[in-house]
Amino acid sequence: MSPRAALVTGAARGIGAAIAARLYADGLQVCVADVDAPAAKRFADSFADAAFWVQMDVTNPASARAAVTACVERFGHLDVLVNNAGVTGPSAPLHEYGDDDWRRVLSVDLDGTFNCCKAVLPYMLEHGSGRIVNIASIAGKEGNPNMCAYSAAKAGVIGLTKSLGKELATTGVLVNCVTPAVVDTELLRELTPAAVQYMVDRVPMHRTGKVEEIAALVAWLASEECSFSTGAVFDISGGRATY
Repeated sequence: MSPRAALVTGAARGIGAAIAARLYADGLQVCVADVDAPAAKRFADSFADAAFWVQMDVTNPASARAAVTACVERFGHLDVLVNNAGVTGPSAPLHEYGDDDWRRVLSVDLDGTFNCCKAVLPYMLEHGSGRIVNIASIAGKEGNPNMCAYSAAKAGVIGLTKSLGKELATTGVLVNCVTPAVVDTELLRELTPAAVQYMVDRVPMHRTGKVEEIAALVAWLASEECSFSTGAVFDISGGRATY
């Protein structure tokens, strides 16, 4: 048996890069998928011959299908999908929020998750096994002010996870999501200092999360040791989550 294989979206930097690195360290073959092709190539090259890269626009269903096909052709199978690609969008009151900004955030964060799940499921269902891990956010549970698109999109990812997990519960394909609180990544640069401080102030541990901490939780959800959890939401919020 060849090692299990994983496709990680938005994997060239931040949380996605940490997840790809952790899965690689755990012995998986990894596909680094990102819309930024040069960054994806640079990062994948650091994994020698156990990883490869694809340019992937998660908002485009055809691009999602092509990336999945490339993984199957390269590895012979695809066992894990991590839907990590995302954007935060601007920080602004809803009545001032740009129509294009709203569409962009929903397209990447929610439509992208749908597109990738739809692309990978034929392969996983054919083999009767698989793990899908969606990266949502505590904002999807509690809502962050002045982040209407991001909060709505991540709430949608949580709902999609619950629905799909129940739909596939007897197929061998498990679907779960992770809801981090604020994590120190480049995405924070899209927000105002006030917006970042708002999120940090609500974390009882009084700090941002580390990408390696998120990756460790994802690694378990992607593993075969995760066998009786599906359609579930796993908080990693420094104590912020209240339900």
